[in-house]
Amino acid sequence: MGFEVRKKRKYKGVEKFVTKIKEIQEEVKAALEKVQEKIKRYTDRKRTEVDKYKVKDLVMLSTKDLKYQMTGRRMEKLIKRFIGPYRIKKIASLNTVELELPSTVKIHLVVNVSRIQRYIGQVKG
Repeated sequence: MGFEVRKKRKYKGVEKFVTKIKEIQEEVKAALEKVQEKIKRYTDRKRTEVDKYKVKDLVMLSTKDLKYQMTGRRMEKLIKRFIGPYRIKKIASLNTVELELPSTVKIHLVVNVSRIQRYIGQVKG
C-alpha cells in the first residue's frame, strides 16, 4: 500500500519526562498561589470597602489630586487636605462612589473611596 503501520511502543524516557514536567507544573502552581496571596495581603492593607459608606452620607474629599484645579491658591502647604462635606449620591461599584459636587469642582463625580473620608461634624442648615 505504500506505508507501514507503526507499532505502539512505550518509551521509558518519555514517561520520565512527562512525570518530571507534571512535578514542575505543580511546584510552579504552588509558588504562584503563594505569591498571589502575598500580593493580595499587601494590596488589602489600606483598601477600604465601600460598604462602610451609605447613600446620603456626608464625606470630605481629598485635595491630593485637586491641587492644580483649585484656583487662587498657589502655595501647596496652605491648601486644605480635605474639602467638603459632600453627600454621596450613589454607590457606583465595589470601591467607588458618586458624589454630589458643585460645578466649581472640576472633577468626575465618581471617586474612589480612598479619596474620601467620613465627615465628622455638624451639618449646617
